[in-house]
Amino acid sequence: MKQSGGIHELELIEKITRLMDNAFRIPGTNIRFGLDPVIGLFPFVGDLISYGISSSLVIAMVRKGASGKLVVKMIGNITLDYIISNVPVLGYIIDFGFKANERNLNLLKEHFDEGKHQGAGWPYLLAVLLVLLLIMVVLAVGLWLVLIRFFQWLGSTA
Repeated sequence: MKQSGGIHELELIEKITRLMDNAFRIPGTNIRFGLDPVIGLFPFVGDLISYGISSSLVIAMVRKGASGKLVVKMIGNITLDYIISNVPVLGYIIDFGFKANERNLNLLKEHFDEGKHQGAGWPYLLAVLLVLLLIMVVLAVGLWLVLIRFFQWLGSTA
């Protein structure tokens, strides 16, 4: 494996995954959570930040040699997590249990250790990436419009 600044890339991916999904434990329980649901407390922006971090992890996993088929599965995990996270109240609760980064790390380990999730899938991957980019643009524009309306409403009540 390549070394990056003295740390193996896979070790860095594992550390960030642990920070995002399992860094903390609720005292007296086995319930673990990371920064993902904490960042998600900030409506819209927090979920976008979390999605960006998860996307960065997927990109790092691609650099480690993840197959196209595997990358499609990983993108599906982070996108499902992003969609679920945007559901008021229920999304926040589910965010504690659906740990997309951990799922993706496990998929990557299965890919290397057991030879699972093989396959090119690059044309499909490109189509998925374009759809995801479109979704993010639509969500960002929607957020922008909501903020504009909010500030217009604030101005009219003052």
